Amino acid sequence: MSELIYIASPYSHGSFDVRTDRFESVCEYAGKLMRAGLVVYSPIAHSHPIARRCGLPTDWKYWEKFDHAMITRCTSMRVLMLPGWEESTGVTAEIQIAQALGLEVEYVSWETDE
Repeated sequence: MSELIYIASPYSHGSFDVRTDRFESVCEYAGKLMRAGLVVYSPIAHSHPIARRCGLPTDWKYWEKFDHAMITRCTSMRVLMLPGWEESTGVTAEIQIAQALGLEVEYVSWETDE
């Protein structure tokens, strides 16, 4: 069975432009990993278009059950350290869930990994 990497990254913000920038950055990072042959899941890359199209909430309270379900199916986590990641309620909770499950958590600086 393939390793499945969960990509945690900040998303929620009052500004639509900031949310869009975060979405685009995590898509680029996920694509980089996919080009390298890795199997990844990014809740932002995979859910942002659905949330926009269907007018779904963009906060952790709404997405927690979805993200928790996916983290339990992953074999490791990478935290994409975009601006705001340390203050992100969602990223903090995702890390805590991964650690409780005993998953390896790797922190990735997007600026130095391009």
